[in-house]
Amino acid sequence: MPRDKSDSHVRIIAAAKAEFLKHGFKNASMRRIAANADITASGLYKHFKNKEEMFAFLVQPVIDSFFELYRQKEQEEHEAIEKKGAEGAFINEDSVYAMQFIYDHFDEFKLLVCCSQGTRYEDYAHTLAMIEEETSLKFIEDLRQYGCYVPEFDRREFHLLVSSNVEAVLQPIRHDFTREEAMHYAQTIGSFFEKGWKWFCGIE
Repeated sequence: MPRDKSDSHVRIIAAAKAEFLKHGFKNASMRRIAANADITASGLYKHFKNKEEMFAFLVQPVIDSFFELYRQKEQEEHEAIEKKGAEGAFINEDSVYAMQFIYDHFDEFKLLVCCSQGTRYEDYAHTLAMIEEETSLKFIEDLRQYGCYVPEFDRREFHLLVSSNVEAVLQPIRHDFTREEAMHYAQTIGSFFEKGWKWFCGIE
């Protein structure tokens, strides 16, 4: 009697995640995934046409949700500045919010940050930095629009600072921090970068 297809799919996903986390995308084996999912190789290809489609299935939903979180925080910052000007800036602990989300989906972020070489996601940190840069520029535009003086700055320096900020948030993934360690670290870098960004934006 054939096994239920949905049960097979669940086992494939679990085996694929374990395989990618252990070996990385480039060295992952479809044969090992099939064996660990207790399914034939031909049966595996009925669920996913290739290895990258399988990897995407694991990480894309989390990427979409994380980007939505970015947009939500962007809107909250805009509304805070609109109401309070400079006093409304930097009121949210963005590093803490981001770290909470990351550790709610730790395996998927581990795949993205440490195991995605050879996929279209291998530049994920850079993509994230570009989104953060776009959001931060809108933040500065809002500050100026509502009467705050933000000094002119070198865009190349700005890009490097934003990239450093993003990479700082991703470091606990690379170093396998526990959730407790990561949340403490998030508060630390939040305070560290908040002071720096206030200085950068001319806010005392």
